[in-house]
Amino acid sequence: MSPTIYTIILSSLATGTIITMTSHHWLMAWVGLEMNTLAIIPIISTMHHPRSTEAATKYFLTQAAASALILFSSMTNAWSSGSWDITQTLTSPSHIFLTMALAMKLGLAPVHFWLPEVIQGSTMTTAFIITTWQKLAPMSLIFLTMNNLSTTIFLLMGLLSSLIGGWGGLNQTQTRKIMAYSSIAHLGWMATVSSIMTNILIMNLLIYLVMTTSVFFSLIISKSKTIQDTASTWTLSPTLTIIMMLSLLSLGGLPPLTGFVPKWLIMEELILQGFNFMTTMMALSSLLSLFFYLRLAYTTTLTLSPNTTQTKFKWRFYPNTSAVLLSMPATVSIFLLPLTPLIIL
Repeated sequence: MSPTIYTIILSSLATGTIITMTSHHWLMAWVGLEMNTLAIIPIISTMHHPRSTEAATKYFLTQAAASALILFSSMTNAWSSGSWDITQTLTSPSHIFLTMALAMKLGLAPVHFWLPEVIQGSTMTTAFIITTWQKLAPMSLIFLTMNNLSTTIFLLMGLLSSLIGGWGGLNQTQTRKIMAYSSIAHLGWMATVSSIMTNILIMNLLIYLVMTTSVFFSLIISKSKTIQDTASTWTLSPTLTIIMMLSLLSLGGLPPLTGFVPKWLIMEELILQGFNFMTTMMALSSLLSLFFYLRLAYTTTLTLSPNTTQTKFKWRFYPNTSAVLLSMPATVSIFLLPLTPLIIL
């Protein structure tokens, strides 16, 4: 793909998201989502491989179905209330349709099946875009309409997503699928708090984006497509190895690191609202996720890869790999915990 076409497609992707985030009319929000979907399809299918074609087809079908459901929901609401304004109160059938459509857009359980398959069929850079930028538009719609959406459905979907995200990632060997299930689990935490405190939802989303960016940059620089590939990261760059390990542990939510902040605040808020059993289940589900993050961190830093000549001098074959790109997201994804009081205030 030529740089000009790639620039136009990325600009369309950004424009679609911005249109959805800034619109107050349901039709404009739908137009933004459609622009977003149509721009990402050629990016997914750039590899010219059957897997990428399959991934692009799956992504198109699920996103088109979700967009159609959003349009149907807004039309049903406009038919009964006479208003196309996003901030207006939704009628009873409309808000259920909208909840399921947004869950399908994001990849929340039980409509999450497309996400691991699409990410596995994409390149690492495309997988990074799908797990980060593509979450912004549906999340902004959730933020705008949260007062009208079903709290019970979101709590159930959040709990189910965190459990499935943990279970699904246990038997994976591909780093892209692990990151897909990681995305499902983190979105589950966001879904549970979305109906209670939207400011914690925004903070959780921002921290998730920074942590995922840091991990994906590490995987892209080290070209690690499987767990086995991460074992030879130390031969490429010792600094990158340490950054990858700390970013993975932060994504898992270990207390000294940034990833602990959103989980801590969400569990505190759920307990204040009286959801004690649900909080316990969410905390237990995070242990499942932590297992495969620890496994990745273990193979990255504590496992010695075969000492062949090619492996030992791997750094010579990648002279331009620099960890400068990683410096900002890695720093934020690791050292943000001491600033928690400022974030809360």
